[in-house]
Amino acid sequence: MNDLLAARPTLLYVDDEELACKYFARTVGADYEVLLARTSAEALAILLQDSARIAVLVTDFRMPGGDGGELLRQVALDYPHIVRILVTAYADKDVLMQTVNTGEVFRILEKPLTVAAVRDTLRLAFERYRERALQNQRLTAMDETLAFLAHELNTPLASIALNARSIESGDGVEQDGPRDVDGAARAMRESAQYCIAVLSSFWRSIHNGRRQPAESEARSEITAEGLVAALLDTYPFATTQRSWIQVEVIEDFAVTTQPNCVALVLSSLLSNALRALSEVPSPAVRFTVLAGPTPSIRVWDNGPGIPPEIKNRLLTDPVTTHAKSGGNGLGLILCNRVMQSCGGGIRIESTSGGGTTVMLDFPHIKGQMDRSF
Repeated sequence: MNDLLAARPTLLYVDDEELACKYFARTVGADYEVLLARTSAEALAILLQDSARIAVLVTDFRMPGGDGGELLRQVALDYPHIVRILVTAYADKDVLMQTVNTGEVFRILEKPLTVAAVRDTLRLAFERYRERALQNQRLTAMDETLAFLAHELNTPLASIALNARSIESGDGVEQDGPRDVDGAARAMRESAQYCIAVLSSFWRSIHNGRRQPAESEARSEITAEGLVAALLDTYPFATTQRSWIQVEVIEDFAVTTQPNCVALVLSSLLSNALRALSEVPSPAVRFTVLAGPTPSIRVWDNGPGIPPEIKNRLLTDPVTTHAKSGGNGLGLILCNRVMQSCGGGIRIESTSGGGTTVMLDFPHIKGQMDRSF
């Protein structure tokens, strides 16, 4: 969706008069990509192929073979993301009001069109489109984040339940875990601490994102380095795990889209890395922040790596080696979906015995920070 917002704005103009189409395209062609149609049927054919990049529809009301009102109603039903504008030379208020009510028309332009009116209306229409697109992106990101949050808490909670059930039955704990009560209690405490840390991080990031600063106080920018630092300050490390981690900031950048979602993804990736290093003699994890050529946060570990047949499925199929502790293999799939809903994505580089690097890619933004270390 970020690519769509960054691309040249595209609109579809529909009018049965050829001269009107040419005049309209010449008037606004310097600012927008203009697609032209002479009938409703032709307009619907264009929409069927290019609706994803069309932000605004401008249609004449009186046209042979189907009026603009019918087209507007069809577009409102099939392509609700498109902002719709009606052009008319008629003063039939009842017909126009019916069209507005049923077609959800954003504005009405009266013929003869003036350059100032057209440009001003289109500016407002594209602003409305961007507002809708950003709102839809936020809602999608929140849906993905809630699904991811539920998954992220599921594994430690399942582990707690399994250990508690084993203690309760007097059979010890699961085969691959600690066999004594003290060990089981310790594992349960660590799992509970992780759940608390995840929820605390999520709540803090949402609260900070909604906090309105005082008029004299500039809004502090949330950066990639800041997200990594906050994660390392709050993560419930066991024993010497914190000493395994290094942070390298080559060039910092602002995280402008759903930083609370990104914080959860980073927590999950750190958890995966620490789990992979449980039996490595000299464990190491490195976070690298760099702004170019693609803004990214990279999480590297020197663990056993991932076989190619597994790596190729991690972002598409539920693959897990932790089913006994409640894992279901959806972690990286959900991480990727969260990043995609924020306009980015995930890449994985790994070889058996050669460690693993997970890269969180972010959309390019204007005015990124120019800071080197």
